[in-house]
Amino acid sequence: MQFDKILDYTDELLADLDALMRIESVDGENNEACQQALDFMLSRAKDFGLAPERVTDKSGQVDLGSGGKVCGVLSHLDVVPAGNHWSVPPFALTERDGRLYGRGIADDKGASMVLLYCMRALKELGVEGKNTLRAIYGIAEETGMTDMKGYFEKKPLPDLAFTPDSDYGICHAEKGILHIEVSTPTNEATILSQLHAGKAINAVPDLAYVLLDSSDYDEQRLMRLADASPGSFEFNYTIDGLMIISRGKAAHACEPEKGFNAAAALIDLIANAYEVHEIGALSSFIDYAVNCETNGRSLGLKMSDAVSGGLTVNLGVVHIEDNVAWARFDIRYPVTVSGEYVLRQFRAVAERSGLTVKVLGDEKPLYIEKDSPLIRLLSGAYSTVTGEDAPIYTTGGGTYARQLGGRGVAFGPNFPDDDVHMHDADESVDKQNFLRHMQICFEAMYRLYTME
Repeated sequence: MQFDKILDYTDELLADLDALMRIESVDGENNEACQQALDFMLSRAKDFGLAPERVTDKSGQVDLGSGGKVCGVLSHLDVVPAGNHWSVPPFALTERDGRLYGRGIADDKGASMVLLYCMRALKELGVEGKNTLRAIYGIAEETGMTDMKGYFEKKPLPDLAFTPDSDYGICHAEKGILHIEVSTPTNEATILSQLHAGKAINAVPDLAYVLLDSSDYDEQRLMRLADASPGSFEFNYTIDGLMIISRGKAAHACEPEKGFNAAAALIDLIANAYEVHEIGALSSFIDYAVNCETNGRSLGLKMSDAVSGGLTVNLGVVHIEDNVAWARFDIRYPVTVSGEYVLRQFRAVAERSGLTVKVLGDEKPLYIEKDSPLIRLLSGAYSTVTGEDAPIYTTGGGTYARQLGGRGVAFGPNFPDDDVHMHDADESVDKQNFLRHMQICFEAMYRLYTME
């Protein structure tokens, strides 16, 4: 089978992808749109003569063939919020200067549509399969993967699987992901009345603001501190007090060092101007235990291993208003480290400030041997299309692969030399890379479908 046959479907695929990307499927913010996205994919599968099934309220599947091994390809239709600073409409597919733009083009709507069209092409080209090829779709990947937890309560694990939700080549290990919320019983700050930042725990917030009941002297001091800070701040005067707006750069929480945390920078600014009782225990904790670090050093969590690299910490969301004060952190820890150890250390530091610590989720690390049959099959597909050996790597990202009990890995769709701005404004992919992914994915799915 010639892998470039999938390119015959490019125009129609991109038209369907545009329709999918116009659905603002942000889980937790627009649940109805998430349902619409899943319904859209299942409807298109039916149009193509495939076998779609709604499995749970957050998941569905599409089958090609029957019998043999169940070979899964998993992707998600939910996306993170658009955020700010886009140069194109975030919820649409825009082609400009050789790139494809829009929220989800890289994570993960682009890959979701590609795998559906690969199944269509295999069917329409009359390929005789020996196995069941199964596309598995979820709509809550960005908010804790409850979609796949529910799906696998009703359906068996695939025998072999991959998820196109990372980079090429093949990811054989994923760091553990610990989501933590810290809070105080009340907002006891005497100066700070509001502080808001971020919408997604797994993204670096690019915008934050605080309201302060401040004096003229405080304001002059804050402005001098802002001038000496690496952050970008704007001062506004309102009837509720002084508002300071902090602007940063968004990034995925698996690589927080690629962004600039607007919330951390803002808290660092006000912590240099006020005492603990004035800004509250939560802000004070964030300042001394995290600040603008991404490596966990001040928390006593700076660590790494040879397999997966260093631990990272991202301050994703802060909410302080009235009598409510909480913040949420995303911690990615190495595959050889215990999540329980990381939690104990974080809790010990937070509780010294009188904070309450709540675990929102702990996804255990993933590790698969590099010479496994699945990795050999995917490596062969990659080499056939590109003429190069597939890199075998690890990631701090979290994908559906960790839900597969050691039977699946992340494979594509993005290329490491392409800055796709994942979870950032102007998310985009190089169009030629997108077409290359279509061919690699088609070759990999063909091999899964026809292997003995």
